[in-house]
Amino acid sequence: MDWRLFAQRMASMARDLLAEHTLDATLEQISRSAVELVDGCDASGILVLSEGRVRSLAPTDPFVTESDMLQGELREGPCFDAARPEHPERLFRIPDLTVPPERWPHFVPRARELGVGSMMGFLLYTREQELGALNMYSRKPGMFTEDSETAGWLLASHAAVAFATARTDEQMQEAITTRHLIGEAMGILMGRHHVTEDQAFELLRTRSQRTNTKLRDVAREICGPGGAER
Repeated sequence: MDWRLFAQRMASMARDLLAEHTLDATLEQISRSAVELVDGCDASGILVLSEGRVRSLAPTDPFVTESDMLQGELREGPCFDAARPEHPERLFRIPDLTVPPERWPHFVPRARELGVGSMMGFLLYTREQELGALNMYSRKPGMFTEDSETAGWLLASHAAVAFATARTDEQMQEAITTRHLIGEAMGILMGRHHVTEDQAFELLRTRSQRTNTKLRDVAREICGPGGAER
């Protein structure tokens, strides 16, 4: 492993991640970087657990999503365990899926059927939050060494910061957009029904509760053609 070259490529990756403008683009860049920078990595993706359900983000190959969904179905696997916030371990590696498994006895044979030879899972976390697991796959057994593990861990550390930053930016942008949309809807209601600002907001809130629809979506309906009359 040429660690000097790896450090240069990691620095370049970090700059590229900060230059991305959306969360999806950031996650796709993280997955691509894993394939490009970690020796033996044929495919990569990010597994996120949300209310106990698995989401497969930015996979570089369809079998990554298949593996993620399989781990969610079986409730076991290296990436599934890495993404669990209550799990104390932050890194898992299966160097060879062709040998009898010491862990994950249900997942390993099924993953082997998907064409996985070896894999690693890294918890993506910052000091404030745990975000999911960065998963790396090889179609051949024995491809991930201790050097691969170190390289993957370094990449995952940079990726976690970029992931957290991009998600925060997206949430802030969504909050700003929602506030503007609600304000526009309230203005429409105030003008058409001759009500105060507080009354307009109460109309929005009541419709949201009655239809079990998010306030943002109610506001979007009202701002659409004929929305104020519905």
